[in-house]
Amino acid sequence: MPKDTMTLTNNATGESYEYDILKGTRGPEVVDIRTFYADSGMFTYDPGFTATAACTSSITFIDGEKGELRYRGIAIEDLAKNHSYMETCFLLLNKRLPSRDELISFDLEIRHRAFLHRGLQKLYDAFPDNAHPMATLSAAVTALASFYDEHVNIEDEEAYLEMAHRIISKIPTIAAFAYRQSLGIPFIEPDIDLGFTKNFLTMMRAYPGGKMHLCCGRHADIKDVEVRALDTIFTLHADHEQNASTTVVRGVASTGAHPYVAISSGISALWGRAHGGANESVISQLEFIGSVDKVEDFIKKAKDPDDDFLLMGFGHRVYKNFDPRAKILKELQDELHDELNLDSELMAIARKIEEIALSDEYFISRNLYPNIDFYTGIILTALKIPKSMFTPIFVIGRTVGWITQWIEFKKDETSKIARPRQLYTGD
Repeated sequence: MPKDTMTLTNNATGESYEYDILKGTRGPEVVDIRTFYADSGMFTYDPGFTATAACTSSITFIDGEKGELRYRGIAIEDLAKNHSYMETCFLLLNKRLPSRDELISFDLEIRHRAFLHRGLQKLYDAFPDNAHPMATLSAAVTALASFYDEHVNIEDEEAYLEMAHRIISKIPTIAAFAYRQSLGIPFIEPDIDLGFTKNFLTMMRAYPGGKMHLCCGRHADIKDVEVRALDTIFTLHADHEQNASTTVVRGVASTGAHPYVAISSGISALWGRAHGGANESVISQLEFIGSVDKVEDFIKKAKDPDDDFLLMGFGHRVYKNFDPRAKILKELQDELHDELNLDSELMAIARKIEEIALSDEYFISRNLYPNIDFYTGIILTALKIPKSMFTPIFVIGRTVGWITQWIEFKKDETSKIARPRQLYTGD
């Protein structure tokens, strides 16, 4: 009778070791090699942990071959098109979608927790003008830990949720203040009459008194399509399994550090251009290309093996098919183009690159499809969001995922402090 085990044999010594195969509800099975070092005296070698499952999780599932992404078992397409970001947050934290009354209660709590302690606001004065909002955001979230020290020791579900709700609600305010501080303009306080996403856009755009830009006798109010677009982006960024920044959050969680310190560490990891900073790089590259008639020349450079030019916003570490989030954003981009009457040179360049890449065998054979960063940068530009705020917006969306992963790690009785091994090659 076949056994659910795998036998590893050292061909140099003939010794064999048998390990259990663990089955999940979706995705590949895993070999439980936790005793491998004790059994064999050897380590496994896996740079980047590309073949290593470091935890069990019931939060997010990705099938990169099929282009599938699910939060708590629900397809991302359903969440992005039929549910709000607030519903998605509730889902990640509570393992189910909220009832109407639960959603109202949750939304109201998030609105009322969005304000920052005056002591924390003084921190912004210490930063120089033109400081990148990500630097300010990371520092402010670390400082937030000093205002809520009780979150270091959490023992019950109510305390976990209070801690999570607090950081989710305050991140947009911290990010908006970081942006306004970089411009040297007054902060706009949260407005409890506004929902999560519209409140953030208001804190970004408004003049003192909460008024929007005045032109021709009327204020340029925030459009529903803008709120819907940004809310969708937040949903698509809410979580993405064990990516680099989430791994950092779980690693810091393993040390027993304050949960907000773990989130701050995740923010710092996300800032890298190979991770959350990629959407900023996409727009910088489109600006560098400059015009539609230069696109084909840059496509040739991207295909030239002797040229180090890389086309930003194409391909993904996990997805070997079309990124499902990118498909959603492509539809959203087309909608924005029509509803906001957009026809900028930047979008024309992006459309030309997309058209060539989706029909060119070079890109198709290498699974180099447009990824979420390609469309996010374009949409945020259409929403008149400055490049420096692209990654902070990613942070706002991802905070719920990070804190949910933190909670899951802390509740896991098998979790240990992160301590990878090495293959030593020195003297």
